[in-house]
Amino acid sequence: MSNRELIEQYYRTYRGELLQFVGSRLGVFSRTTPFTVEDAEDLVQELFLRLLSDSHRPIAEATLPNLVMTMACRQVVDRYRRLAHRRAFEAHAEAVLSADYRIEPAIYVDDTLRHIERSLDRLPKATADIYRLHLYGGMQCADISSQLSLDYKTVEYRLGRARRLVRNLLRRAV
Repeated sequence: MSNRELIEQYYRTYRGELLQFVGSRLGVFSRTTPFTVEDAEDLVQELFLRLLSDSHRPIAEATLPNLVMTMACRQVVDRYRRLAHRRAFEAHAEAVLSADYRIEPAIYVDDTLRHIERSLDRLPKATADIYRLHLYGGMQCADISSQLSLDYKTVEYRLGRARRLVRNLLRRAV
């Protein structure tokens, strides 16, 4: 049986159970969570699309359930991490906007952007372009890989490499 057939069969058989698992991890059944059932469905769909797009690697029928559960757990953690970053950014932006307008924050932002651009000049052009699409365009790895016609893992690796370099250089600059 090919990878595609194996993944499709697993999807048809266990989609409901996986949706319940992801939904419980996201807390979609409680009223206090920012996530909805649609978010859980999107996450499950993204998981299987990622599996299908990586179907050139052989997948054993015995290891597929563990692979799917591991990927699901990691995607749930990523969703919470993104939510935390978004909330922190929104709180910071609200604090900055609610404060009296001063010139120092504008200078600080401009200085930080200048340091980021200097950091990106040290990277290969393709890696710097990926980081700029992520930072300024707000694009995720999947979007960047489809736009630039690159492998998802390549984009993920280059983005991680760029983040590490920029983070290290910003620490030294501050």
